[in-house]
Amino acid sequence: MAPREGEEPYGRAEVDNRFVDLDDPLTEIPDDTPVDVDGVFEDSRIEEVLGEMDRDLLALHEVKDRIREIAALLLIDRLRRSIALEAQAPTLHMSFTGNPGTGKTTVAAKMGKILYKLGYVRKGHLVSVTRDDLVGQYVGHTAPKTRDVLKRAMGGVLFIDEAYHIYRVDNERDYGQETVELLLQVMENDREDIVVIMAGYKKQMDRFFSDVPGLSSRIAHHIDFPDYSIDELMEIARLMTEQQRYLLSSDAGKAFRQYLGLRMDQPRFANGRSVRNALDRARMRQAIRLYDAGSRGRKLTKKDLVTIEADDILKSRVFEGGFYEESESDTTPASGQVG
Repeated sequence: MAPREGEEPYGRAEVDNRFVDLDDPLTEIPDDTPVDVDGVFEDSRIEEVLGEMDRDLLALHEVKDRIREIAALLLIDRLRRSIALEAQAPTLHMSFTGNPGTGKTTVAAKMGKILYKLGYVRKGHLVSVTRDDLVGQYVGHTAPKTRDVLKRAMGGVLFIDEAYHIYRVDNERDYGQETVELLLQVMENDREDIVVIMAGYKKQMDRFFSDVPGLSSRIAHHIDFPDYSIDELMEIARLMTEQQRYLLSSDAGKAFRQYLGLRMDQPRFANGRSVRNALDRARMRQAIRLYDAGSRGRKLTKKDLVTIEADDILKSRVFEGGFYEESESDTTPASGQVG
């Protein structure tokens, strides 16, 4: 990617006019010179973004701590730049590892907001892609696809899910090598205008970085997303039902906890996504139950419309010894704590 003509170098436009022309700010500016901490906090509204992350993401305490560390680095870097203490832009490319539904996509979107508010990127938007968006199916197809994605992501965050599928090192005819080469170039030359986050299962990501060491050396932050406990999943369920203006009855709450205890031991359990999918199916069963009741002449109330009952949970195949095998479309990230 070519540099954008006439664009200011990292942080230069934010230097206080009093210090712009100094030859050596480190020695020429008195040590007791105050910096506008309150102004930076107010202008960036960083506490608002971090507070939003706390509200939207349950648990994930270690993940949140790492994001706060990065935010602190950028905020202090911004204060330093305000008095002309120029430094090289920090490398912020990241690796998010963990099972599906642990919040990776959601945190990537929050990261874009943080980077934008602290002046690290121009837009702060999130472009989420997989191998199919980057790698072509024939000669000459891959480079244009990858460049188009990179162009769309400039000024924000590029989130590559299941990044290890980009390049199949055991297939010498795989076109993913071209994508890797373009990513390496952009991650180095344009790191002041784009943050690349690669995500996927930890074991596969470790092998991917071993196979492509040039990528690993450009990743500054490796963040692991743990699976949720059953208590945390119940809290996620409570939050999701409230957001949809539903309530779980007392017995439904007990039944849903039983459901989770069984489902967590079955194949393709996807944490927050599986909670969302289970609640969607419970809503469907509630709707059928109320439709049948209404068709028989029963008067329905608001309480009926907002309450999910135990039977709406207990009719799941999970309680019959079967399991619901979620398809890829069932595990597509949605808003809230499922990414």
